[in-house]
Amino acid sequence: MSVLKRKIIFIDKEKCDGCGHCVSACAEGALQIVNGKAVLVSDIYCDGLGACIGKCHKDAIRIEEREAEPFNEEAAKAECETKGHRHNAGCPGMRSFSISREKNAENTSSARKWDSELTQWPVQLHLVPVNAPYWDGAELLLSADCVPFAYAGFHSELLKGKKVINACPKLDDTGPYLEKLTGILRENNIKSITAAHMEVPCCSGIVSLAEKAIENCGRKIPFHIIKIGIKGEILSNTI
Repeated sequence: MSVLKRKIIFIDKEKCDGCGHCVSACAEGALQIVNGKAVLVSDIYCDGLGACIGKCHKDAIRIEEREAEPFNEEAAKAECETKGHRHNAGCPGMRSFSISREKNAENTSSARKWDSELTQWPVQLHLVPVNAPYWDGAELLLSADCVPFAYAGFHSELLKGKKVINACPKLDDTGPYLEKLTGILRENNIKSITAAHMEVPCCSGIVSLAEKAIENCGRKIPFHIIKIGIKGEILSNTI
């Protein structure tokens, strides 16, 4: 394929916080989040029009002129279809939105334990935005990845009434996590944080992450810690 000098986006990884808004804004599927940072998947997917720029609250994206392969609309469409989302629709998994949980008045007093209590999307720490309307006044649940699998009452007891962020302190690349969580606490009116982790030693990293983020954000935020046993019981619940 020929190479020509054309306009194409440039991402400043030092400024990027991995919020993912640019991914949602890109109709060609040219962007994705890798290790907590936005990256250009391939030059041929970027049309150089910069629809993603206006969605970046960190001013981390700009248009530059450099040698690049020409934009290929058909390849971009195929890439979107491969990822499972419509061309010109952006990536659904990256869109930030609230979820309404209106319950039938007749069933309010006897809600089923298996009803979902999730009220926002996305939930993974690499993907959640630093700024979102649903963070305002939120009680935040910072959950290790395995907790929802081990604890049967995750939705009805831990998640209900809270916004959630999940992460794995052992398997994830947690380098960008502290900066991201600190930014969420600093820039939003978070009322409290509950860190839910498993009893295995490596999982306590989620607690350390929360403690450091609270310290770094410069605000006093009530902090709760819940430890879940491998057999599915609550081993401790401390403030």
